[in-house]
Amino acid sequence: MARAVFYGAISLDGYLADKADRLDWLYQQEGGELVPYDTFYQTIDYTIMGRRTYDAVKRDAELEIIYPEKENFIFSHSAIEVDENMQVVNGDPVEFIEKLPSDKTVWVVGGGALLRPVIEAGLIDEWWIQIVPILIGEGVPLFLPQTNQQKFQLLETEQFGQFAQIHLKK
Repeated sequence: MARAVFYGAISLDGYLADKADRLDWLYQQEGGELVPYDTFYQTIDYTIMGRRTYDAVKRDAELEIIYPEKENFIFSHSAIEVDENMQVVNGDPVEFIEKLPSDKTVWVVGGGALLRPVIEAGLIDEWWIQIVPILIGEGVPLFLPQTNQQKFQLLETEQFGQFAQIHLKK
């Protein structure tokens, strides 16, 4: 099984995106360019995300190609059009991760619905969560209600402009 990690930013009230699945609030925040995303990105082999996350990143990140040079998988229960470097998967993300090679790292990009079964299965080995000092009121939460409790070790906290990053390990 591949090592699964999460890396992403949330609002102070715990949302990955606003109620319209927008990321504007994140991309307009001072200091985002200081977050060491490139260093993290070099450590991963695969990405997995849900369709809503793919749509939001594709629309708001203004990237021609999302996550080039990586193997990318989008979980969707319906047929969707995606970039040529993406593959659509209609299946269980836990089983998918468990079948990936053990010498590889998979970035579970988000969101809450895709993350929930992965978290419940205890598959996320490390977390890098950037907390942005903004309350957006409602939206797509990072954490949906869980059926079990999990404890993590806080490895470090860092500040990058207006972003506070926590690094956790299972």
